[in-house]
Amino acid sequence: MSENSNTPLITVENLVKHYGGRRGPISWATGKPPINIRALNGVSFEVRRGETLGLIGESGCGKSTLGRALLRLHEPTSGKVVFDGTEVTALKPEALKAMRRHMQIIFQDPYASLNPRRTVADIIGLPLMLHGLAANRREMRDKVAAIMDKVGLKTNHLDRYPHQFSGGQRQRIGIARALISNPQFIVCDEPVSALDVSIQAQIIELLTGLKRDMGLTYLFVSHDISVIGYLSDRVAVMYLGEIVEMGPVETVLSNPRHPYTQSLMSAVPDVDHPGKHQRVRLTGDLPSPQSPPPGCKFHTRCPLATDLCRVEAPPRHDLGDGHTASCHLINDNVSILR
Repeated sequence: MSENSNTPLITVENLVKHYGGRRGPISWATGKPPINIRALNGVSFEVRRGETLGLIGESGCGKSTLGRALLRLHEPTSGKVVFDGTEVTALKPEALKAMRRHMQIIFQDPYASLNPRRTVADIIGLPLMLHGLAANRREMRDKVAAIMDKVGLKTNHLDRYPHQFSGGQRQRIGIARALISNPQFIVCDEPVSALDVSIQAQIIELLTGLKRDMGLTYLFVSHDISVIGYLSDRVAVMYLGEIVEMGPVETVLSNPRHPYTQSLMSAVPDVDHPGKHQRVRLTGDLPSPQSPPPGCKFHTRCPLATDLCRVEAPPRHDLGDGHTASCHLINDNVSILR
């Protein structure tokens, strides 16, 4: 973790993302209403300058959608994203293109995210040409070679193609592409989940060093609590398109207050006290984002749910020291781990 300013670099206010909503041929033929997937439901938070904010939750909870909506790779349905004082969600195409130089993404799949028909020099150097950061092709290749060296790639492999590299090397290419325009903010969308464990450790250490050396700010998306705990300054826990708990990583992981966070933490093996470890198994499946339940979205799986939870969405409670959680039972200090 790193020392960071309390100044927000990213401010997100009531961000909503719904997919669908238009009638297609099947809807017209069957008379059924169009499918409307509610991926994000009024998400609000800040990413402080120079920090790593970890974003964790089950598959399908909206983590990747949130990261891409911040960059407008997926267009938000409503809400506001402000980057360094500029409202990204209000930018016209040309202004958005210029802003993307400062906001980049590292994708999860190092195989699918690289164009197999382009050389490494062209893949990494494309942002330089798009943003006018290289006067000619020779300058582009020099800058690409420099960033390749920085991420641990051999500079004499400029003219190779992606299929000639291993998975870990391809992810380093993706990291180099994200860094080449000298951004301030990077969305790391599960950048190590598709890699072998030994390679994961190398990429994590690389990202840690790059953040320190280049003064980067990360939104790190992952389903791996151990990775989030190692890399993050703060953590946000997502469930069904909403942030249910957020705070300093040590506080949230050592003293989770939302029942969903408690269930996630119970899945982490306790090697120091194996006999005392209590595993909480949630019943039921994650509800469909097409028709989320009323009230607290977690009530269908929560063993502590009350009648109030089933009809009324819980407020966000301030627990002190930047720790917040959205649960009707917070003041009762109950836990599913007891």
